[in-house]
Amino acid sequence: MSKDNDELLKLTSYVQISKYREKTLKSIGDEVKIPTNIAKDSGIRTNHISKVLSELKSKEIVECINEEARKGRLYRLTDTGKDVLDVINDKEKKEKID
Repeated sequence: MSKDNDELLKLTSYVQISKYREKTLKSIGDEVKIPTNIAKDSGIRTNHISKVLSELKSKEIVECINEEARKGRLYRLTDTGKDVLDVINDKEKKEKID
């Protein structure tokens, strides 16, 4: 396994050990969203979403595209975040088949 692949697996594990992180990633998906919409879609309180987004941002899994805004910050998955979500979704598809 390559070093990049190992890093992807570590990040995937980091996301999967927290249902909040996993739900947040799935909620964002291919879209650009504000924390309030992520909270509504995932069923998680907004204050928890803010903490989760901060954690995911520190791991470069999500990015804020308008940091200067005090309200209505927009978040999207980074390329790494998309790769992590793909691994999670592929694993879930495989588990449904098995």
